[in-house]
Amino acid sequence: MVRAIVGANWGDEGKGKITDMLAQDSDIIIRFQGGSNAGHTIINDYGKFALHLLPSGVFYQHTTSIIGNGVALNIPYLLKEIQDLESKGVPEPKILVSDRAQVLMPYHMELDAYEEERLAGKSFGSTKSGIAPFYSDKYAKIGIQVSELFDEEILRDKVRNICALKNVMLEHLYHKPLLKEDELMAQLASYRDMVAPYVCDVSAYLHEALKEGKRILLEGQLGSLKDPDHGIYPMVTSSSTLAAYGAIGAGIPPYEINNITVVVKAYSSAVGAGAFTSEIFGDEAEELRRRGGDGGEYGATTGRPRRVGWFDAVATRYGCRIQGATEVALTVLDVLGYLDEIPMCVGYEIDGQVTRDFPVTPKLNRAKPVWKIMPGWKTDIRGIRNYEELPEACRNYIEAIEAEIGVPVTMVSNGPGRKDIIRRK
Repeated sequence: MVRAIVGANWGDEGKGKITDMLAQDSDIIIRFQGGSNAGHTIINDYGKFALHLLPSGVFYQHTTSIIGNGVALNIPYLLKEIQDLESKGVPEPKILVSDRAQVLMPYHMELDAYEEERLAGKSFGSTKSGIAPFYSDKYAKIGIQVSELFDEEILRDKVRNICALKNVMLEHLYHKPLLKEDELMAQLASYRDMVAPYVCDVSAYLHEALKEGKRILLEGQLGSLKDPDHGIYPMVTSSSTLAAYGAIGAGIPPYEINNITVVVKAYSSAVGAGAFTSEIFGDEAEELRRRGGDGGEYGATTGRPRRVGWFDAVATRYGCRIQGATEVALTVLDVLGYLDEIPMCVGYEIDGQVTRDFPVTPKLNRAKPVWKIMPGWKTDIRGIRNYEELPEACRNYIEAIEAEIGVPVTMVSNGPGRKDIIRRK
């Protein structure tokens, strides 16, 4: 059985907690795309963690955690995350890294920062983690695959070509220090030694695991609206955030994915630039941001204040559809307990016309929210484990979301801890 856990919106939906929770009943957890540019916050018996590269199943000793071929692999960052876990008393996790993953290099991060600096006011709000330059190189066929770290002749040729190409940009476009071939080779040799204990033919490993009936979780980063094809282009990430890409980014057949759990937030939040129709501002936004998540709505990677807004049914319905959702996990519902009334965006007004369909970016930039006002429940719902015990107004809010998105809400998260969950049939 293969289950994908992915986000419906802009990311930051609480996928880490849901993956951590479902990992208890899983054998293998796989990160299949993205890099260390976004974090998954997890609270469990060991403490509070912000994972960036490691899958959110590393806290269980019975699981194998895999970095798939679709990931932007920052090797020193991976080793630092493993060491951080062990320093906080987490038993050493079993980790495998695909020999077909590609290596994110320091020059990718430098080029990312240089480009944001060059664009100034028209920048993409990058985390400057090197993600766009990394994936650009991958598809330009000048990326470095993990397997190539173990062949010095191939690596030397590739590094020579990389220096020739990048140094033109560094000298003439960015006016920054140039790359040096010998320094890069020494760096790559150290990366080879760091990653060698974890390298594996992951696709072959998963082929055998599937034959043995192992339970596999695919963990995605960010959400539908950050997908480069189906998101709010160009304010997107550089790898596919969709469950369908899980098959490619892990190396399994697409028909093996038989459950797609889409994580949906009970309100909206986003880090970075781009259209956000249900966004709110001022004191109203600051109150929601302060109360939101665990410790407030601030990026797990950047610490930046997240942009916040009310639940957007148009964007979420689209996000669930494009992911192929079979079920929804609704998160951070407990945060809304302070409100007398809760607005819900149920349509977009664009050029005088109201639509329930999520549009392409040029139209999205002109969209205004159409609000439906729901009564609040004005009470703390943490600690409740049975759906029927939730206040009626709270159940009505959940069921209104379910009706809008057309996908069953099977899990409701009402707190930050692993056990703060209501299962719903």
